[in-house]
Amino acid sequence: MLLILITAGISLFLLLYSCYKIKQELPEDRRDFMDPMPPSLKLIWPFVRLAAYYIGDRLPVDYLEKSGKKLQISGLSYVLTAEEYFGIRVVSAFCCTGFTFFVSAMLDAVSFMTLVYGAIFGFFLPLLTLNDLKKKRQLAIVKSLPVYLDFITMSVEAGLNLTGGLSQAVDKGPEGPLKVEFGKALRDLRAGVNKVDAFRAMAERVQTSEVNNLVSALAQAEKTGASLGSTLRIQSDQRRVERFQRAEKKALEAPVKLVFPLIMFIFPVTFMILFFPIVMKFMYDL
Repeated sequence: MLLILITAGISLFLLLYSCYKIKQELPEDRRDFMDPMPPSLKLIWPFVRLAAYYIGDRLPVDYLEKSGKKLQISGLSYVLTAEEYFGIRVVSAFCCTGFTFFVSAMLDAVSFMTLVYGAIFGFFLPLLTLNDLKKKRQLAIVKSLPVYLDFITMSVEAGLNLTGGLSQAVDKGPEGPLKVEFGKALRDLRAGVNKVDAFRAMAERVQTSEVNNLVSALAQAEKTGASLGSTLRIQSDQRRVERFQRAEKKALEAPVKLVFPLIMFIFPVTFMILFFPIVMKFMYDL
């Protein structure tokens, strides 16, 4: 018994010492120029850093560049690095595997393939979440684009240049991801970057067809010497028409999307309520 206790104590000491040495080898986590993390991410952040340091740094450069691009489009480039994002995927795989094992053990149905499926689901769950965040951010940008174009157009037609109009739009425009992107473009303009290059960089970060069309129109106006106010007015009207058309399209798609819930959930319950008294009456009459 004494030997078992000594062995357990030595094992615990070696485990704690190993964790301490691993923590000492990790570089200091400096987030002075990063956005604050969500509260849910803070709970698993030590494990994320561990996976990012020992696994993420050894990934191919092409994969890290693609992941960094996805984070930039989703608006998370100042929250996570590509290595940390891969660390989240690894930690998510372990968490889902543990949860799958716990549920399977409660049901007395633990199997190797079930754990593998849980690990695969956990590994790809952050990717699905990232794609969902990207779509939501792009939709928010497209929705607020006509409003910002109106601010810029009014400022330019009142006599300001594009930088002044963009500054007015950023100051008075609604909060959202587009305000952040226009703020970055304004910062580039004030730093001396060419107007077309600044907006092309913004289009590269946003990756939406509406912003790409705006940048193309501004570049064409800059090249041909066309009126900037007229170009912005046309773009604003076109973006507003496109927003109305998208809303109209979604309204027309609603009845089609309701067919499946009606058939699977509403119709069976309705038939049960209607036919139950009839069936019971036939049963009692017989």
